[in-house]
Amino acid sequence: MAEGAIDHGSPVPVYRQIAARIIADIERGTLAVNRKIPSESDMVQEYGVARETARNAVRFLRDEGYVFTVPHRGTYVTDRTTEGPSASGD
Repeated sequence: MAEGAIDHGSPVPVYRQIAARIIADIERGTLAVNRKIPSESDMVQEYGVARETARNAVRFLRDEGYVFTVPHRGTYVTDRTTEGPSASGD
């Protein structure tokens, strides 16, 4: 994960700070496509946040298309390169 502490005094919500670190790791290639991201429990431990905060970070990443969740298995990095060109409708 990206280094540095979470800034609890920042106007940026803590869950967004965590999500930004994971996004940076994805874009850097530290977290590869189809690789599991840290669990909510891991985020709670690493960042010293409440489980709901970790859950919100995962929800944000999922809503933004960075990850997908497999129930009872974990959350994984999405392959964002498969979107391809849009259909022209011709």
